[in-house]
Amino acid sequence: MIRILLVDDQKSIRERLKSLLETEPDFDIVGMVDNGYDAIEQVKLLLPDVVLMDMEMPDIDGVLATKIISHSSLKTRVLVLSSHDSDEYVA
Repeated sequence: MIRILLVDDQKSIRERLKSLLETEPDFDIVGMVDNGYDAIEQVKLLLPDVVLMDMEMPDIDGVLATKIISHSSLKTRVLVLSSHDSDEYVA
């Protein structure tokens, strides 16, 4: 079972991702939050295998939250979600 934390400031996106991922029997959505600060806290509490992280959010954005999570949790992997496709933004 792959434990997933969804992080996006838009509730509709979180709900849509949840409904899509729940159809896979090997995926377990363990939490959903709307900002980077809560993502960092929930990773500590829930110990997900994967965080699906939006880049643009209030409080702490996805870039900083990803850096903090990557340095503090050796097991949790972060996958970045973004509608931006420019090479500069992706880098």
